[in-house]
Order: sequence, then C-alpha cells, then structure tokens
Amino acid sequence: MKSVYDVIKRPVISEKSTAGAEAFGTYAFEVAVQANKEEIRDAVQRVFSVKVKAVRTMTMQGKHKRFGRGALVKRANWKKAIVTLEKGQKIEFFEA
Repeated sequence: MKSVYDVIKRPVISEKSTAGAEAFGTYAFEVAVQANKEEIRDAVQRVFSVKVKAVRTMTMQGKHKRFGRGALVKRANWKKAIVTLEKGQKIEFFEA
C-alpha cells in the first residue's frame, strides 16, 4: 500500500454502523480488497489520531443488477472493515 488513503476508501454510514459507533465504539469503513488488518489499523490510527483496539474484516459480495430487458451485470466485490476503538476514543467524523 502506498498511502493511508489507498487503504481506507470511505466510511460506511448506515443505521447499523451509526448505532454501533454510539453504543460500542465500532466504526465501519470500505477498504481496499488487498488490505490486511495491520494496514487498516495503521491507516485509521494515522488519519483519525485514535488508538485502535481491534479490526474485523469481511468481503462483501457484489450484487447482481438487471439492466433493460435482461442484461444481468454483477457489481464488484468489496471489503468492509469494522474497527473497534479503545475506551474513551471516538472519531468526530461520524458525529451528526
């Protein structure tokens, strides 16, 4: 990986991820498919200046979409990382 911004693509903001951030201090990010947990941990710590406790990753399967009268296209698979922060840490970016 060249840059921390090559590792972290975007935050995943949904009802479930927002509730997790408020209750448990977990934040969801879309990350590069080839990124590993250590790279994700380092990138989050450097970008947001927080201490990361744990990182969980999962590969999300791309959805099948239909266009027109039958053209079936599969979207690309992507990787999601659930980052748990140490007690008392939070990322202000997710606050409304």
